[in-house]
Amino acid sequence: MSGMRRVPRPPHGPVAIATSPWIVVGAGVVVMVVLLIVALGAYRGRSPAPDGAQPPALPVPSAVVVAPSVPTSVPSPAPVLPGISGRASGLPPSAAAGSGSPTADPTAGPIGKPSATRSPSRAAPGQPAMTGRYRVVQSFDGGFIGEVAMVNTSTRSRGWTVRLEFSGGRLVTAWVEGVPQGTIRQSDDGFTYVSGVDVSPGGSVSLRFHIERASQTPRACTVDGVRCNGL
Repeated sequence: MSGMRRVPRPPHGPVAIATSPWIVVGAGVVVMVVLLIVALGAYRGRSPAPDGAQPPALPVPSAVVVAPSVPTSVPSPAPVLPGISGRASGLPPSAAAGSGSPTADPTAGPIGKPSATRSPSRAAPGQPAMTGRYRVVQSFDGGFIGEVAMVNTSTRSRGWTVRLEFSGGRLVTAWVEGVPQGTIRQSDDGFTYVSGVDVSPGGSVSLRFHIERASQTPRACTVDGVRCNGL
């Protein structure tokens, strides 16, 4: 018995699994096969959808209807009447105190119509349309400067003609203040000046002249044939 060799026993339990890895691999394969069979069975158990079936429709949100905005009418402002304020709800105190309608002003024109303007005053009967006044503006040694100031008293624009006569002397020049110049016609005893522009109704114009070696008081001074004032 002492000469016989003892055969070792195979290990049992965890030690056997650790020393035999093929056991673990085989168990894993078996588990995977079982899971695969279960999955196939579950897939075949589902009934396929019939041909032409549509997927369930998703709920569509209802459209929100917006009512069109209605333009708000703005009341037109009430017409403004004379004597009534735009903010007042009734008649003014002066009208409310009276028993009847407000008394109209006799001097006021009709409402909404411009009052008529007065035309320029007409010349009085017997008064010339153009009046003139003679005066000496400046005197110096050997001569002087005179003036004939004219006013149009008629109702229309007018031209004019001035005639001056002196005893001797000589006309140096003549001119009109502030308007276009006219025409001078000289003679032995004086000169005649014809206007170059009309004078408006109620307007005035002055003719000035330079005379040498003559009396400051002319023998004759006329405007449109009418004797000048101031002589």
